[in-house]
Order: sequence, then C-alpha cells, then structure tokens
Amino acid sequence: AESGVATFRGAGGLWEGHRIEDVASPEGWEKDPELVLDFYNKRRQQMMEVKPNRGHVILAELEEHFDVQVITQNIDDLHEQAGSSNVLHLHGEIKKVRSTGEAEEIFELGGWQLNLGDMCPRGHQLRPHIVWFGESVPMIEPAMHLCAEADLFLVIGTSLVVYPASGLIHYVQGGAPKFVVDPNQPAVSGVQNLRFLSEPATTGMEKLKIILLEEGLNC
Repeated sequence: AESGVATFRGAGGLWEGHRIEDVASPEGWEKDPELVLDFYNKRRQQMMEVKPNRGHVILAELEEHFDVQVITQNIDDLHEQAGSSNVLHLHGEIKKVRSTGEAEEIFELGGWQLNLGDMCPRGHQLRPHIVWFGESVPMIEPAMHLCAEADLFLVIGTSLVVYPASGLIHYVQGGAPKFVVDPNQPAVSGVQNLRFLSEPATTGMEKLKIILLEEGLNC
C-alpha cells in the first residue's frame, strides 16, 4: 500500500471495485475470462507507475548482515526491484503468465497486455500466473521449510488471516526471535518470542533494522 499499489481487499471486500470471486477464482475465469484478463492488464499497467518503498529497500539492505529469504504474498516484483536476492512468491507473479493446458509452462509476459487468443506454444490459452481462490499453493511447502530453518522471523504488513500463509509463523522454531510489523496488530496465539511494532512497513522497518543490528541478531 505504501508504494501506491491497491491492497487486496478494500471496503466491502472488493478489489478495485470487483468481487474477489469474479477476478480471482477459477469460476470467475470460466465465467468471464475477458474480465479477468482486463483486470490483471490494469494491474500490470499500474505496476509500471509504482516503486519500492523504504520497507522493501531495508529488507534488501539487511542482506549485508543476514541471510535474508523473503516469502511474499504479493504478486508484484517490488522486492526484486528493491534489490532482494531471494524472493519466494506464494501467490504467483503478475508479470508472468502460464498455460491453461500445462500449468508448469510459465512465461515472462514482456509487456502489460494479455488477451484472449494469446496462446502457449502448444496452443492453449495463456492465463495470469496467479494463485486464485480455490487453487492449491504450490510454493507453500518450500516456504514451510524456509520457516522451519529460520533463526529469525519477520512478519511485515499482513493481517495474518489468509490461509495457508497465515500458518507459516507456526513452523518457526519456538526459540527464534519473531517480529510483527503492522499498524493493526494481528491476533497471534501460541507463538513464543514474539514482539510487535505497530507501525507501517516504512517506519516500522527503519526501527526494526536498528533493533536487529543493536541486539546483534546476525544470522
């Protein structure tokens, strides 16, 4: 949000004026693929106008002191633009497309437009490379392994209510320090060594960077 990107859910559970089910589900795709393609085309256009915020940049800067592995629910590439080296996209990537016939065939789009009639080399319609509601999350298992191996865990700018990503914090070792940076403190139970910074990602990460370096939590 602090980069100027529309957040996933707005007032009334709508995303940019659309019902989530209409633009982010297999049923929505089957019902009106043109609407879905237009929706994501507009999101890609928007992405051409936004830049990483200070929160993204600080995560990249922390690579000077830590082995940083980013697990993101976001579908943009702002972490990569900011300089992060290791980014795992749980919910797909808006600048990529995939075949409706062979899900493992994934391609860089190159521009911002994807239209009906745009086919993969095998003749199948291309669709956004996004994990929609009702679909499996292929990258959740690699994410779980990263969390289980983490010596330090940060949760930044998320409500911790979207499953299965919301459960990742429970895979982190009990003794590992954990920080949650979000202006609206999410409800978290049964988690040891947890500290909250009730601030947006930009200012919260400025403070957290100081905490991490002063406490010598280099991992």
